[in-house]
Amino acid sequence: MRKKLLMLAAVMLVFGCMAWAKTITGVVSDAMCGAKHATASDDAAACVKKCEGGGSKLVVVAGGKVYNTDDQDKLKGFEGQQVKISGDVKEDSITIASVAAAKGKM
Repeated sequence: MRKKLLMLAAVMLVFGCMAWAKTITGVVSDAMCGAKHATASDDAAACVKKCEGGGSKLVVVAGGKVYNTDDQDKLKGFEGQQVKISGDVKEDSITIASVAAAKGKM
């Protein structure tokens, strides 16, 4: 009986934490260009990589809003691409839990 209660508590904890996470779909841009790269393209990718190389931080543009991110390394390789990000969203910032390439058009 005790094992069952512990398992139930663990499952509730996991699903409870998942409820706090939010998933947004957007395009990885840089802080300097921001919403200029609201759609994914090869030109956007080249520009974002160039600005990133110059010291600009990576951001995510979704729904016309620019979100700052906590972990730049998780966005590397997705510059100028459409992504799905799960994490904690507060105002204009995202604490990233996971990043994956998004399929289809925005």
